[in-house]
Amino acid sequence: MSEQPPLQGSAAQDAEPVLPRGTTQQPYCDGFARSQAVRRVLASGRLPVAREWDPRMPVPAGAGIDRRRFLAAMVGGFATVYGAQRAGLTDGMLGDGIARAAAIRPTDSPILVSLFLQGGIDALSLLAPAGDPLYQRLRPTLAVAPGSGVQFREDPSLTWHPAATSLANLHNAGKVTVFPGIGYTDPDMSHFTSRHYWEVGATSAELNTGWLGRYLDVAGSASNPFQGLSLDGQMNPTLATARNPTAAIDQPNNFAVYLNGVWGDASEWTLETASRLGDNQRHSRDPAIKQVASAASEVGVVRRTLKPWSNVHDVSGSGPATNPGALYGSSVSYPAAATGDLPARLAGLAAMIAHGVPLHCVALTTDTQFDTHSSQQQTFVSGVQLVCDSLAAFQADLEARGLDHRVIIHVWSEFGRRAQENGSDGTDHGAAGTSLLIGSRVNGGMVGEFAPLDRLDVNGNQRENVDFRAVQCSLIEQWFGHDAAAVIPDARRLKRYRLIT
Repeated sequence: MSEQPPLQGSAAQDAEPVLPRGTTQQPYCDGFARSQAVRRVLASGRLPVAREWDPRMPVPAGAGIDRRRFLAAMVGGFATVYGAQRAGLTDGMLGDGIARAAAIRPTDSPILVSLFLQGGIDALSLLAPAGDPLYQRLRPTLAVAPGSGVQFREDPSLTWHPAATSLANLHNAGKVTVFPGIGYTDPDMSHFTSRHYWEVGATSAELNTGWLGRYLDVAGSASNPFQGLSLDGQMNPTLATARNPTAAIDQPNNFAVYLNGVWGDASEWTLETASRLGDNQRHSRDPAIKQVASAASEVGVVRRTLKPWSNVHDVSGSGPATNPGALYGSSVSYPAAATGDLPARLAGLAAMIAHGVPLHCVALTTDTQFDTHSSQQQTFVSGVQLVCDSLAAFQADLEARGLDHRVIIHVWSEFGRRAQENGSDGTDHGAAGTSLLIGSRVNGGMVGEFAPLDRLDVNGNQRENVDFRAVQCSLIEQWFGHDAAAVIPDARRLKRYRLIT
């Protein structure tokens, strides 16, 4: 195997040295581990000390601003209501706002679900030019074998990875749009920076609101925190707003306030009383009383909204449910996850939509970490299988409930992987990657073109031919019916694609 060219530009800060073949070290790089750690610190509500922070990294959207109020510590999950300018909101306003939003006719309330495949998924394995001799030479160990997966409908030279068969079948049914060469010019191959660009909808380190958060600020409500729902247990930066409230939970059935020494009916009465007292005292002149009262009041709003799922639990015991769909009353079988909660979160999301919770933008992140610098096959195959099967089940669930016309799923990753495999049975940070739109109303097919392997950039990466910001602009205008110029910087100069039927 030939030597890989040295990384150019800021990508070096996130780079991982090539490991000896057969190493058992963690497959992801130090840059990925560091970026995850910093984001966890910021999500806790405090700014990191100097040794935890790399000044070359942009501050994630929603961090470092006095805009968070933790509602309560939970058992198995928690909820948070976010919003910067919320001093005038009352429990009644939040509850009425949710009720008004829920009363909107379903045909008038489209929902966009953003799913982040963390770590930079290997696009050249997900959708591979399996018959290309150059591809086989670049990847003597990791190349997808010709004929091993479903042929790509729009380009017979491409093959879906065998683990992505359920996604390939959805694509053949016209329910998946594929962007096989998506990215941005002058790519930054740092996990932290590239992910931030996608989250804020701009190649800028200065923005501190997410692109969906800005949309909710201009088109959302001041009194419906469920309009922007993070299913990551903490705020997903894509949804970070400047004004309007959004919410973060783990799963709808995991919202349970724990009161030491109190349970059963007594716990219910206590929480209801605390909520009412909170509503009465949230305008107290005492700052401490006001803060505690506001938290108690907002707990009541979120708790009442999620109450239908308070007793949904897996009777088989601890660990992931064998069929999360059954837990949430679905007729569709979701895959069982050996680790992580992606199937259960999607099943819970479908149940929330069916119940009329007034959702508008939803964001979540995969449990699988696709930063596969070594031993890629093990992580990639199981991770892709779980993601694709979960998404196929979610789509089937929406169709069975008659809700599929309201929902599309935007699947993305911070970048693709390098065209040439490394010496550790893995792949290093790349540039252009693959993104997906899934749903009954997507236009289907392929947008842009597969970036040819004989025209790689100076770092040995595929070149982008679709700008991710152009896709975001197209979604805002065609799915939400709103002017993208109010949300995405420089939207006027970006191309538009026909994405929705």
